[in-house]
Amino acid sequence: MKQGLSLRVSQHLALTPQLQQSIRLLQLSTLELGQEIQQMLDDNPFLEMQVDDVHEEIGTAPPEPRLGEEGEGSYEAPVSVPDSSAAAAAEAEPAAEYSEEGETSWEGDGTTETVPDDGEWGGEAPAARRNTLGEDDEVDATDLARGNESLQSWLHRQALALRLSEEDRAALRYLVESLNDDGYLEDTLESLAAGLAPDDLEQQEELVHRFTVALRLLQSLDPPGVGARNLTECLMLQLRSMQQDDPGDEVCPIAIRVCQQPIDLLAKRDVKRLVQLCGDGEQQVKNAIAMITRLEPKPGRRFVDVERNIVIPDVIVTQVGRGPRANFRVQLNPDVMPRLRVHDVYAGALKAHRGEGHQALQQRLQEARWFIKNIQQRFDTILRVSGAIVERQRNFFIHGELAMRPLVLREIADELGLHESTISRVTTAKYMSTPFGTFELKYFFGSALGTETGGNASSTAVRALIKQFVAAEDTKKPLSDSQISEMLKEQGIECARRTVAKYREALRIAPANLRKAL
Repeated sequence: MKQGLSLRVSQHLALTPQLQQSIRLLQLSTLELGQEIQQMLDDNPFLEMQVDDVHEEIGTAPPEPRLGEEGEGSYEAPVSVPDSSAAAAAEAEPAAEYSEEGETSWEGDGTTETVPDDGEWGGEAPAARRNTLGEDDEVDATDLARGNESLQSWLHRQALALRLSEEDRAALRYLVESLNDDGYLEDTLESLAAGLAPDDLEQQEELVHRFTVALRLLQSLDPPGVGARNLTECLMLQLRSMQQDDPGDEVCPIAIRVCQQPIDLLAKRDVKRLVQLCGDGEQQVKNAIAMITRLEPKPGRRFVDVERNIVIPDVIVTQVGRGPRANFRVQLNPDVMPRLRVHDVYAGALKAHRGEGHQALQQRLQEARWFIKNIQQRFDTILRVSGAIVERQRNFFIHGELAMRPLVLREIADELGLHESTISRVTTAKYMSTPFGTFELKYFFGSALGTETGGNASSTAVRALIKQFVAAEDTKKPLSDSQISEMLKEQGIECARRTVAKYREALRIAPANLRKAL
């Protein structure tokens, strides 16, 4: 074997540490970003959150902003989109190098001076309330949620009126705290007892007895059906409560007998089979089923803390003007934009003293600078993508979801000069507040269905049409999937029956036999 030296030129793609961080931050939701920021604030002494009203501009402002009525940076459709991409901006920055040990280096240019990028970032971000009913009436959904009483608190207050021993009161309290959000007791009494006394069988038997008594007390409280172990028991508890309130009701006993039958017969509304099993007339069974359908399958539903269901939009779209000439202002939600900056005192002290550990502290300073830039870059990219979506889906913001046009990720990627995977990250778990409600950015993307005219219709618009057809149907003769498919063809949209069934299931609409009124 002959040995020799050769010179070869090749290209390869290397993700710098700051670009890796930029990609990771881009795919985080608002909640996850807040956790990431808090973790960075705890770990990096050079990073701090600005809490007062002092504001200094840093870095690159959002591309081509226009001042809205409140003086905030915004877009007005049609949106002009700059050619530079977030990824290209990250690549243009000085790349961090790897040390000999293979660890990430954040040294950068080696300077420790407070540069303009070290100032606060986040723009004017007052804690403005966005859930407004009018100019004078402001309602914060979070405050409304906090005003709701929890199911456990409501049951505990009722239990105070019961004369119980200390043991029974403790058992009732334990069962109340074991309920899920729907008001069901998912764990068996034996498993609850085993969890409290894992090694004492005699004590477990005593606990099961206490829990059995406490369960009967719990199921007698309001709302009816609370403390049930399954759906059948929940319905039975509510029917018995109605029977106690109105002993002369003739339908309630029949409804109880219907609930005692296999639950799948009730779900399928198999009237003939239920008539045979219950021994009642067909009309009586139909009246009983109608009564059962008015019951609450989740007794704890109205007590669920609505704060957990609040979606904080990342982008706010407001209409400027009316009619076909209306424009739409696209702006970032200032409530979700962090106001970060490099700690001036620490950065100045690091510049003045170059003692032991200076290199490590300099890396942390550079890390803080890159983190601020990547946070800013994340919001800039979200704003650019949102502006492009508003421009493409302009008809939706005027007429609603029936006017949605087909749109795929590649169209936005080509327009903004970004990679398709970047658009996918931006549109995941990011939300836009519109005049028609708050939607995830992915909602505005949909596949195309062919039409008789040779054009395309958005799958989102087709789902909206299906929902409209079902809402207007005769409940005694509900539309089948084949009939809906034919109705779509009359509208000029080619949609097979199986596609209709898939869209109907995605909309959580029951099949025709379950939608039929008795």
